[in-house]
Amino acid sequence: MSRITITGDPTVHEYINRNAETDNMHPAILRSEIESRPLRPRTYVPNSLPLTNTAAPRGYTPSPTQNGEIPHQKFPSSKIDVIKNWSVSTYKCTKQLINEKLGKSSKTVDIELETEIEQLRETQKKYGNILKLAKSMATQFQCFILTQQSLGEAFAELGQKSPELQQEFVQNSETQKCLSKNGESLLNALNFFVSSVNTLCNKTIEDTLITIKQYECARIEYDAYRSDLEMLAQMPRTDSNTVRVGDAQQNYQQHKEEFEKLRSDVIVKLKFLDENRVKVMHKQLLMFHNATLAYFSNNHQALETTLKQFNVKPKSPTAPSVAASWLEK
Repeated sequence: MSRITITGDPTVHEYINRNAETDNMHPAILRSEIESRPLRPRTYVPNSLPLTNTAAPRGYTPSPTQNGEIPHQKFPSSKIDVIKNWSVSTYKCTKQLINEKLGKSSKTVDIELETEIEQLRETQKKYGNILKLAKSMATQFQCFILTQQSLGEAFAELGQKSPELQQEFVQNSETQKCLSKNGESLLNALNFFVSSVNTLCNKTIEDTLITIKQYECARIEYDAYRSDLEMLAQMPRTDSNTVRVGDAQQNYQQHKEEFEKLRSDVIVKLKFLDENRVKVMHKQLLMFHNATLAYFSNNHQALETTLKQFNVKPKSPTAPSVAASWLEK
């Protein structure tokens, strides 16, 4: 049997020898021997690896300490002022709306301007209905043209296979092809009409309505601060009330200027919008009428002249659209 040799720290040999001696000792003698040995101080052994990187994260700047304590970070005063002003303005506007509905507060009303705004909203609604019907007509008419083309091709094929009816099939085939060609020109006019009405209804008019919404919000804020100023003006004359009246007067004047500015913007936009609407719809309605009349009279020359007169670019609406490749996108 080979012998195990232990080298190194002499305390290891001492520990082994003591264990061998204690195996044959009486329990009472062993207890007294253990109690007589001096106690050694315990050495702390960490159960995890020490941290080697104690640097602060990138972009972190520690705030200065005061008496070993880290002060609380505060928002800039400008942000607090913005939130405070927004909260106060929202409260005043909500209160103004409720008081107007309950009849407890007066409302600034421009009867002539309000009438024009209401007419504009009604006009947009009616033009939206025209746009919806024109889109439906263009879609159905495109299907009709495709059916005509298919029918013309079927007549031509039967004309080649039926010598006894060749002349009749060829005549009908040429008629359907001619009608489908004129139909493509009319469909181009329809699509041009739809595009122009869509721009007028959903872009030009909508842009004016956005300005009108801003005007209405400014009107509510103006009335809210006006009511606040009127209420403070009726309170007793004290130092604190005088300061509050001064602040209210300043806020009232600021919102009054904003309200009057947006009011003038709305008046100008309504004027130019009405002129533009009449000009655009006059051109589109005339083009639509002439193109429809030329199509149903089977006057191809007049139809092409109408498209050139109103700068309608000829397209092939019945041709299948080819999807763009990912390189073109």
